[in-house]
Amino acid sequence: MKLIEKANQKALSRMLSADPVLIDVIPASEAIPDLKSHMILHAGPPIAWENMCGPMQGAIAGIAKFEGWSNSLEDAFEKAAAGAFDFHPNHHFDAVGPMTGMTTISQPLMVVENRKFGNKAYCALNEGLGKVMRFGGNDDSVLERLSWLRDDFGPAFGKALRSGDGIPLKHLVARGLTMGDEMHQRNVACSGLILRELAPALARTSSDNEELAKILAFIGGNDQFFLNVGMAMGKAIMDPVRGIEGSSVVTAMCRNGTEFGIRVSGTGDQWFTAPVEMPEGLYFPGYTEADANPDMGDSTIVETIGLGGFAMGASPAVAGFVGAGAASDAGNFTRTMSEITTGENPEWTIPAMDYLGVPTGIDIRMVLDTGLAPTINTGIAHKEPGVGQVGAGVVRAPMKCFEQALIAFAESVGVK
Repeated sequence: MKLIEKANQKALSRMLSADPVLIDVIPASEAIPDLKSHMILHAGPPIAWENMCGPMQGAIAGIAKFEGWSNSLEDAFEKAAAGAFDFHPNHHFDAVGPMTGMTTISQPLMVVENRKFGNKAYCALNEGLGKVMRFGGNDDSVLERLSWLRDDFGPAFGKALRSGDGIPLKHLVARGLTMGDEMHQRNVACSGLILRELAPALARTSSDNEELAKILAFIGGNDQFFLNVGMAMGKAIMDPVRGIEGSSVVTAMCRNGTEFGIRVSGTGDQWFTAPVEMPEGLYFPGYTEADANPDMGDSTIVETIGLGGFAMGASPAVAGFVGAGAASDAGNFTRTMSEITTGENPEWTIPAMDYLGVPTGIDIRMVLDTGLAPTINTGIAHKEPGVGQVGAGVVRAPMKCFEQALIAFAESVGVK
């Protein structure tokens, strides 16, 4: 139908013309005025406490203690079960969060502005490696790191960004693709590139050399630091694509550890959900698939803009880690994803694939026509609360989401 093709080209045009810039780090209460005390934003589509997986519940207990809403983890679990906290998806508040995706009032949030369309998107800071809340960790070491991010790192990061005109992100991602990143599982290059951008401003605006050294070491030692930046970038790019009449382009994919959810441009903010699938990949020593929780997190926003599993051809180092086999097979993931997208991104290219632009704009019709579900690179959390990450791998989006979406989309364009 001409209506759909025209609408999808409009959606693709909005994605490609976006101008995402990292401009600030501010408390969540300032970034999201509607976020109040005892409200907890989480990854994925809407979900009730009793349906949440172990790591999600563990993270909620931890963040409640961190915010001072509970005096112990046990008390937090009891209060959550009794309805003391108000749960909402990050996506309902212009935000995203990795894995469990906890967002609460006092946390520092990075702000990415899409200067082409004037909208902003938010994401919490990456906590680093080891036991962390995004994987369900909630012990004292996790809360101490969150306190440092809130009290020291976040304010310093924000001050440095405000001293200039922000950090444009599109060219940084383009360079990262040439250096082996795909921006989901591997962010080594872009984490280093953003450190290069930030270091002079941090040095100029810092008055404490020891704290500056700690901040620089934290970024430099965190290979996944850019992931959260890329997620906020993805949200800022995709939000202006929402609500285009007749467009079958996916504007969001996310998972809460229980359900996978997608949104489609032409059907507005309606969620289409299905049980989330189990990742396939490699596990840390001492862990197996029996320990793993099903897939979770808002980080699939990067796949909706053509990165992550869609840009695997740029990152052969990741291929074996996520079960692709030989490094030379990495390009097959990208070629396959080209069959379910509306176009390519000419600014984000893969040199090893003759400068192919990353596949961009997932079309629900093509997903169902080909039977090819989007490929997603992901981390793997332990199924029990408080343990943390146990591996990493690749997962497919469940087809039932796209089947539901196509039925609703067909109704929206008058097709029975």
